Amino acid sequence: MANQKSHKEANKESGLEEKVLFVNRCSKVVKGGRKFSFSALILVGDHNGRVGYGFAKANELTDAIRKGEDSARKSLIYFEQEGTTIPHEICVEFDGAKILLKPAPEGTGIVAGSCIRSILEFAGVKDVVAKSLGSNNPMNLVRAAFKALSMLCNRQKTMEIRGSTS
Repeated sequence: MANQKSHKEANKESGLEEKVLFVNRCSKVVKGGRKFSFSALILVGDHNGRVGYGFAKANELTDAIRKGEDSARKSLIYFEQEGTTIPHEICVEFDGAKILLKPAPEGTGIVAGSCIRSILEFAGVKDVVAKSLGSNNPMNLVRAAFKALSMLCNRQKTMEIRGSTS
């Protein structure tokens, strides 16, 4: 119990919030009956440009969630934002999942499916339009979304690199 308490206190100190995106139960038939194992996909973010995900497996659901949270904290990424939206349109493919993210005017909100919506909310993006064009596998959608967020680049820095001033 003491370990759980310190774990929750660490979350409050770092300002990170976590959410269980997907839980899968697997069963194996053995001599004494069925043996269950669980896998959990966890999302962690601070609603201010920092977000991460973790995937873990364990024989108990609570252990899988705890391991996923630890993994998510280790994989936190920062990405470029332009006000309340993303700097540019991006289309990314990961395995069978293909997602399209488009910047939207202020006040639009997040127009996206459940997994991508959660990621963008935890990341702190307020106005964006997203569309899943391929697979609906949650793990692949999450990986595609993180790939897209990590590929975003700032317009000003890009212009400076190119040597353009317009």
